[in-house]
Amino acid sequence: MNDRFTAERVERATSDYTLLALLTLLLGLGLSTLFSASYYTGTRLFNNAEYFFYHQLVYVAVGLALAAILSRISLDLVRRAIPTLVFVTLLLVLLTFVPGLSLEVLGARRWIHLFGYTFQPSELVKLTVILYLAHVLAKKEDRISDLQSGVMPPLLVALFFVVLVYLQNDFSTAVFILFLALSMFYVGRIRLAHFALLALILVPLSGLLLFAKEHRVVRFLAFWDPNSDPLGRGYQIAASQSALIHGGLWGRGFGRGTRKFGELPEVHSDFVFAVVGEEAGFIGVIFVLALFLAFAVKGYMIGFTSKDRFGYYLAFGITTYILFQGLFNIAVVAGLVPATGIPLPFFSSGGSSILITLAGCGLIMNLSRQSLGRREYAGHE
Repeated sequence: MNDRFTAERVERATSDYTLLALLTLLLGLGLSTLFSASYYTGTRLFNNAEYFFYHQLVYVAVGLALAAILSRISLDLVRRAIPTLVFVTLLLVLLTFVPGLSLEVLGARRWIHLFGYTFQPSELVKLTVILYLAHVLAKKEDRISDLQSGVMPPLLVALFFVVLVYLQNDFSTAVFILFLALSMFYVGRIRLAHFALLALILVPLSGLLLFAKEHRVVRFLAFWDPNSDPLGRGYQIAASQSALIHGGLWGRGFGRGTRKFGELPEVHSDFVFAVVGEEAGFIGVIFVLALFLAFAVKGYMIGFTSKDRFGYYLAFGITTYILFQGLFNIAVVAGLVPATGIPLPFFSSGGSSILITLAGCGLIMNLSRQSLGRREYAGHE
């Protein structure tokens, strides 16, 4: 009876309003920035200034509905659905190799195109790998020190997805998924020797694959020496840095940026943060960074207070996914790392990205509600 009462208190627990406020600010700022960044491109390409904004709103609406469901659903049900999710994700990734169903852009087959909408399965892979590894690491906690039975099976599943995404000609996303997997293995308390062995094999291999395609080499050279070809391969980095500098301390004001008028390619997607820098200035840049860091602190704290290891790994994986994807994107815009094509969560145009990001946030909210419910119950004992 006591256990049932505890479960009911957890189920009825109020939402985490601090986390909800952080996510609302990130989503609101993201949509506002996207509207400002995309109206020129939307007018030029589709004769519709709101094209990218309204397109994003459709996915946001679906993502919010999905997040609401995932914030309330039983996590035991989520765990039971993980094998099905892995199979569905694998099927969707394989469909990107089927002509007629997939959409090829700049030599990459990353999207499934149906009924006028596109979906990028590699975005789903990120969340699927996190859920799968959280489940397996929690289940095999007593065997995780065994390389053959504890580490290798989940590692091979994660690497299989990494290879499939790489074969889509999406090197950046493949490396990011590999990074997420390795970070979860690290906190999964596998032996340090095993982790070092994995890193010594996989990190240099990723470096070698960087030079397997000409466009990756061009991106690396542009990062290494953007001034060697300022109107060619170094143009995008120089333009994004110029937008950040042009914003000064306080920025030029919302909607008053000028670099988005054709000077900066992909300004509504991969380089949308340049608009933040130009229109909101250094203060705006710091504020957005602070929001991501505050979300990270909150997410990791939710993991630390989780009732079981599955919740801990899940909170860690989703928080790491959103935080580091954001930091990588911002680093690209600032010219600190080579261009990756990884979107900025909540800000970049891309339905698949915002949909999966919101789904992950729903799971974080679920874990937070459980933690609040247990604290409420403990306080009434």
